[in-house]
Amino acid sequence: MCAVSSPYPQYVVAKFGGTSVADFDAMNHCADIILANADVRVVVLSASAGVTNLLVTLATGCDSNKRERCLKQIRDIQYAIIDRLNDVGVICEEIDRLLENIEMLSEAASLATSEALTDELVSHGEVMSTLLFVELLRQRNANTNAEWFDIRRIMRTNDHFGRAEPDTLQLHISAVEHLQPRLNNTVVITQGFIGREEKGRTTTLGRGGSDYTAALLGEALNLQRVDIWTDVPGIYTTDPRVAPTAKRIDKIAFDEAAEMATFGAKILHPATLLPAVRCGIPVFVGSSKDPQAGGTLVCDKTENPPLFRALALRRKQTLLTLHSLKMLHARGFLVEVFTLLLRHNISVDLITTSEVSVALTLDTTGSTSTNGSLLTNALLTELSTLCRVEVEEDLALVAIIGNELSQAKGLGKEIFGTLESFNIRMISYGASSHNVCLLVPGKDAESVIQKLHQNLFKV
Repeated sequence: MCAVSSPYPQYVVAKFGGTSVADFDAMNHCADIILANADVRVVVLSASAGVTNLLVTLATGCDSNKRERCLKQIRDIQYAIIDRLNDVGVICEEIDRLLENIEMLSEAASLATSEALTDELVSHGEVMSTLLFVELLRQRNANTNAEWFDIRRIMRTNDHFGRAEPDTLQLHISAVEHLQPRLNNTVVITQGFIGREEKGRTTTLGRGGSDYTAALLGEALNLQRVDIWTDVPGIYTTDPRVAPTAKRIDKIAFDEAAEMATFGAKILHPATLLPAVRCGIPVFVGSSKDPQAGGTLVCDKTENPPLFRALALRRKQTLLTLHSLKMLHARGFLVEVFTLLLRHNISVDLITTSEVSVALTLDTTGSTSTNGSLLTNALLTELSTLCRVEVEEDLALVAIIGNELSQAKGLGKEIFGTLESFNIRMISYGASSHNVCLLVPGKDAESVIQKLHQNLFKV
């Protein structure tokens, strides 16, 4: 729910990702950005790079040797920052207490794992990074009134551990009550990614959810802009690591960026833009390591949007093909299939149909509690009572993002002529004017991106 008004509409919420708070030097770059812009009043942090993965490993219930190695790595990451701070007595006590909690919870996980336990464990990464950053910011500038704030006080969610959904109405009410009065005199440092359900248990919003947290706070407080600081200076026409000729997009519309995020562009979390779109709040994406390099502004509209805007890649896709003669001139088969998937908390991503078959991919957007395939034995057993099931794994989804694609003439030749030497397993086209999606073998993914980028963007 978008705030009706705000006494501080000029203020900015800044989010810093894991690589931006990876170590002492990286945190100092973040502090430079905050101290240089008095409008930054809410700061959302991820866990330091590597910490979340280590905590997820501990949550799987590993043996004592592996547990000790993970615990040591986590401690080393925190103390590499602490060792470069001054007057560390209090912060050491706080971090040590959290490290003891992590050890206790990881021992519990070795006996019995659960999604709730995973979220409780994983949340410690963000809590530690924000405590360390507040201390660093205070020591950098004594005149900066930096305040640590536990986001769980206001981020109420459901109990879908690993991928919880926030209550946006309650967040708006609580943020106005508990955060808004602080903004005039305080820089609030808080955690991304985590929340709390009705019974008080910690939840997580899914991997990458810190972006979502920042956008939700921007919406709830009706702030001027959401700044996403990461390790690259903006959004590119595709991943520069895959296609070195990729170019930065200086300005992009919400619809285009949302498509990119949904179909695998890792620069933004897929849900991030939803709160911003609802309130028309611009989102800036830049590099915390080089803020002077500029970045990408995501906004409501752009002038003269191109036919082809970008390419996105999502790996490790699973294709389910369901065959049943019940579909032939019959009603209700898809209802049965989708009802079954709903019972297993699975969302369908792409879908194509024929008279007697349905092919679909599953939405595996990052949940902290998803270890392994979504295709459990229970799900496959239930599906097999309805139809014959084929499973294909190790596929990749390539999304061509653009504008008015469904109205463009010659699109098929331009895309598929370029890819005549590749096997295309599935095509999704027509449901959106902003994308054409192709499912290809995982081994061909990078080559497909490179060929398409060279042809569609003429570089």
